[in-house]
Amino acid sequence: MARKNAKGTKSPSNQPEISEQEQWRIINETGLLKQLSNSPRTTPVEEEEIPFAEEILNAMLLIAPFTFLLVMMDIAVHQQYARKADLKDIRDRLVSALPILSIFIYYTNKHKRNRRVKYLFFIISLVVGPRLIWVVNRAAWRTVMQQAPPLAVLWIYTIFQMDLGPAVLSLIFVGVWFLQSGLRFFP
Repeated sequence: MARKNAKGTKSPSNQPEISEQEQWRIINETGLLKQLSNSPRTTPVEEEEIPFAEEILNAMLLIAPFTFLLVMMDIAVHQQYARKADLKDIRDRLVSALPILSIFIYYTNKHKRNRRVKYLFFIISLVVGPRLIWVVNRAAWRTVMQQAPPLAVLWIYTIFQMDLGPAVLSLIFVGVWFLQSGLRFFP
């Protein structure tokens, strides 16, 4: 049997022609239309539900290095003032800071794609950056030893979690504040 092509002329075909009714019967029997109508429509990208175990793992992958950073900043501040950072001081710092740091990292990492959290990171970086610079330049040595390590970790964490544009903008704002304040790089 010959079929008509797009131009309306007949072309030879090796397969028998199936009537339109027969084609619809085959489609209905296979259920293809039902599958297409039941399939979810593409919607705007929403936050995917991540399993709880994966959220914990993601948080732990950030908690470990930032805890280490806190310890290293504590040791560096002690060395700056020629104090010996003994194990008791470091342990006390970790016992008090680790739960707060863990909870903060877990929840902010879980919701880091939320616009409010992004805005919160930006505001925190604008507050903590100048505060850290001021503490290092003008505060008493005991205040520096108490406040500089957690402020440094918080500032680095917020910059780390932000997108590139807001992170650079935040650093520019802090840099402009630093230049206008008359503080020094090396106290």
